[in-house]
Formats: sequence, C-alpha cells, structure tokens
Amino acid sequence: MANLTFRYGAMNSGKSTALMQVAHNYEEKNMKVIVLKPVIDTKGNDKLVSRVGIMRKVDYLVSDGNSIIKLLKDKLYDTSCILVDEAQFLTEKHVDELHFICKELEIPVICYGLRSDFKTNSFPGSRRLFELADKLEELTTICACGKKAKFNARVINGKYVFEGEQVAIDEVDDVYYESLCGKCYIEKVHNFVKQKRLKKH
Repeated sequence: MANLTFRYGAMNSGKSTALMQVAHNYEEKNMKVIVLKPVIDTKGNDKLVSRVGIMRKVDYLVSDGNSIIKLLKDKLYDTSCILVDEAQFLTEKHVDELHFICKELEIPVICYGLRSDFKTNSFPGSRRLFELADKLEELTTICACGKKAKFNARVINGKYVFEGEQVAIDEVDDVYYESLCGKCYIEKVHNFVKQKRLKKH
C-alpha cells in the first residue's frame, strides 16, 4: 500500500534539496513525478529553491481555493509519486485530498515542510499531516551552538521578533530565519522579548 509521508525539519535542514533528489531518483528510472508547492510561498515563485544553489520548476502551484484532486485529475494515471514542498502552507483539506489520492489511487505522496512557526505554533498543514501521515521522518540541522536545531526564530532587520503574521517568507522584505535548539531559542528570542517589554515600563 502507498504511504503518505511527512518529512519535517527546521529551516536549513535540507528539505527542498531532499525533495529534488527524490524527484531525480524517480525520473532517472523513467518514472513520472508531480511536484507541488503552495502559491503563498513566493520565494522562487514557480521554482523550488535550495540553499545549496539548485532549483527546479514546480508542476503546479496550489492556492487555498484549489482542489488538488481537480488540479491533477488528468495527470494521475501514470504518476509514480507526488512530492510537495513547503507543505506546512497546505490547508487541512489539501492534506485530506493527498491522503485520499495516496490510499485510493495507490500513489505515494511525500510532503516536506516545517513542524512549527517562529512562535513554536503548528501550521494547519503540518498539524493535519501529523494526524494522517503513515510515516513521519525528521530531517535535522544544527544550531550555532552545535546542538540539534528544532525551532525557527524570525529575524527582521537583524532583530529577533515574536510578533506578526504566521507567514512571512524567508529572504523577502528583510525577513530571514535562524534555526535554533530549544535552549538558544529561549535565550535569544524570549530574552529579547522580555527585555523589549521591560523597556516599555
């Protein structure tokens, strides 16, 4: 039976790179893959962009109002695998549809994304994937201190922030993210927030 797999990790854990490697492995064997990305991820526009410098054009950009089943309806009969980048930005309905495709059409689906946002709260897509996925695989990276990084700190204009919308795309409008272990996250982000609040009083 085909599996729905969620490969998750902090920023800089090589998710997009891993997806492109999997796509290459299938295509090298003359097998068809479909690569999806939520349209809200404007980094690279219609391309996957890896920090190691490789890119790949996606087959479909998915918006909140799209039905993935309708989007792919004429493309699934000879598809060997569906790959999804930035899966945290999927809606719960999208994940339900991917689960349906996987189980009813026997097409493996592999999703890559973040577990949580810069406030450590889960994304709707990630949460639903944790509920439905047959396989959960963590991709790891390291914090500057050398420990395993699990959290994503948002940095704007060189300063840590703990307020704002859940979605702000990396490397757009002076936003970037730093992968941190739990201890460094508390020390850098929460101590910054605490100091900021103290200055207001």
